[in-house]
Amino acid sequence: MSISAKDVMALRQKTSLGMMDCKDALKACDGDMAAAEEWIRAKRKGKMDTRTERTTGEGRVAIAVEGDKAAMVEVATETDFTARNDEFVAMMDTVVAEAMKSGAGDIEANDVITAAVDNIRIKTGENANFTRGVKLEGGAFGHYVHHDGKRACLLQVEGAVDADVLKGICQHIVFYDPAAIGPDDVPAETLDEIRAKAIQEAQDTGKPEEIATKMAEGKVRKYLEESTLIKQKYVLDESIRVEDVLPDGCSITHFVRYTLGS
Repeated sequence: MSISAKDVMALRQKTSLGMMDCKDALKACDGDMAAAEEWIRAKRKGKMDTRTERTTGEGRVAIAVEGDKAAMVEVATETDFTARNDEFVAMMDTVVAEAMKSGAGDIEANDVITAAVDNIRIKTGENANFTRGVKLEGGAFGHYVHHDGKRACLLQVEGAVDADVLKGICQHIVFYDPAAIGPDDVPAETLDEIRAKAIQEAQDTGKPEEIATKMAEGKVRKYLEESTLIKQKYVLDESIRVEDVLPDGCSITHFVRYTLGS
């Protein structure tokens, strides 16, 4: 049967595939546009399923917040060019919206998420996969996604906090990557290891036990100041600490920081 250029172009716009591929699909499906689209997807998906070993070192992170619920997701692909295109960004919106429908905790890819990612794989010819996601519930949220889409933070708090303050703390977390919220959140075994190592180092240089112990406690304090969020110098004003920008009655209950691929 004769296939019109108009139909070929219409299918190309839907699938982002080449004119000849679209023409072949329409011929195979007797000009049925919907069937041709599915024919292409099935054929391309089968081809892409053989390429899952290809490295996906690029991608994006996306966040959605609705009232007392929030989600953050990450999808990886092969090139930054694909990760930055409009269709990939739109796919991220679909994925994070679907993540918002799940229960609290780690997100697993369901049929909707898998289909959205597969659609990108089919259209771009690149390997892509949903790598991780999380859903949080309760309290209020701050969020920040860096301009490159590769680093992001989702912050959960109790109490009333200005949105700009929350965003600033999220930017701080993305930049500094704190190990815990505050000193009380650092595992005792971590501090014990720091303390024991510092004592041994001091004693190896001939320091008496009393002095070595004091030096070790100083190193523990320094670690807590440099590694716990509320004790760190605030990235937007290093004359103060993060705890100083929080209003009375507000506390940070949780944060999740994503850096693409790690």
